[in-house]
Amino acid sequence: MAGDSRHPERAAVAALSDSFVAGLLEWIRIPSIGVDPGHHGDVRRSAEWLAGRLRGDGWPEVEIWDDGPALPAVFACWPSDDPAAPVVLVYGHHDVQPVDPVERWHHPPFEPVVRGEEILGRGASDDKGQVAMHLLGMKAHLAATGQNAPSVTVKLFIEGEEESGSPHLGKLLDDHGNALACDLVVFTDTSLHERDAPTVNTGQRGVLGGEIMFFGGTDDVHSGRAGGAIPNPATALAKLVAALHDDEGRIQLDGFYDDVREPTAQERADYAALPFDERSWLAHNGGGAQATHGEPGYSTLERIWVRPTAEVNGLHSGYTGPGLKTIIPASATAKISFRLVPDQDPAKVQEQLAEFVARHTPAGIRAEVNFRGTGVPPYAISPEHPANATVREALELAFDQPVRFARAGGSGPAAVLQALLGVPLVYLGATLPDDRVHAPNERVVVPLLLKGAEAAAHLWRMLARADIAKRTTR
Repeated sequence: MAGDSRHPERAAVAALSDSFVAGLLEWIRIPSIGVDPGHHGDVRRSAEWLAGRLRGDGWPEVEIWDDGPALPAVFACWPSDDPAAPVVLVYGHHDVQPVDPVERWHHPPFEPVVRGEEILGRGASDDKGQVAMHLLGMKAHLAATGQNAPSVTVKLFIEGEEESGSPHLGKLLDDHGNALACDLVVFTDTSLHERDAPTVNTGQRGVLGGEIMFFGGTDDVHSGRAGGAIPNPATALAKLVAALHDDEGRIQLDGFYDDVREPTAQERADYAALPFDERSWLAHNGGGAQATHGEPGYSTLERIWVRPTAEVNGLHSGYTGPGLKTIIPASATAKISFRLVPDQDPAKVQEQLAEFVARHTPAGIRAEVNFRGTGVPPYAISPEHPANATVREALELAFDQPVRFARAGGSGPAAVLQALLGVPLVYLGATLPDDRVHAPNERVVVPLLLKGAEAAAHLWRMLARADIAKRTTR
């Protein structure tokens, strides 16, 4: 990346780019798979690597938090010389997804390689690349300004359980609330719309997952001896699953849409202005699907970003091996998940689903509904928030082009962070939706990470003069 006298941050990033790549490759080699107990020692090694790199970069306060049930998290703070400067907390994570199916990888997932402009390896994009991007951004900010401390106080909170659903995040925030106190959170586990269409994310959907189990008896029964005389849990559950949506795809839980916040007219106009080719999107993101489908009246991007969903993730009942086994199964299970949008409450959706299941459970069938945790709430911040305007300005300087607002269809702990810390949360990321995160052959585009680092370097300078007072996120 060439230097630019108009942007000393860009020149600083360019001068540090080789060491940045070398360090990221080293970090990716640590298989910090948090969901696998066999790799919990590697999660600790990953935290120690990050803490060591931060200390080597000059961060004056660096800690590893491992004093509770949570896997090790890393905290760091670099105070501004100005005691009145805003305090900004950067959130990310250093745990990574499992690599299965490993045979689909073109190279060992924890032996990262550089191919052209890309780094390939598990965690390159999600989320080690973006955390490393912020370390580079801080170094570039100090080099560009000639300062010994950042223009704002910057804190880092890099957890080790995001890929497990952040089960102990609330306790970490309670236990370390004083250290994490801030005026603004910058969430860095997020992506751009496209490489040539950079965006600022303004929200994520929430998620609630669980399973519905129908029981007809205690044992499978010969269908010739009892078929037609006793209820079939698989048939009953199939009817329930079919009733989950109407013919137009709307979810049939009573009251499900009552709390759904509609996007504003300006937000819909912004989404419509983004480049989007449906066939290309299907080819890269549709998993082989041949056509789009969804709630009438909304575009594909709107269905992903601002509309709630109910999806059947798996169905199981009876015999599924080769050949036939003529039985009436004793039980049937459906695994389902909901993506939720502001202002839906996961607890309320749990109640709505329980009522729906009770209404669709026929005589002779016993139903159980179990949920995986309490769910992750949705989050959104107004594009008009002044901190969002500052993030967009920083990205526009780094990318040399206009930046629009977008949202993310996935989920994360943004709402938990915002609620427990009580401050606005904005997003700054520089990865791509087709980086194959959570899949074989994950990659990250290095020039985009360098632009993201430049944007972060601009952001610390800009936030020193911006109005980021605590405001409502609506």
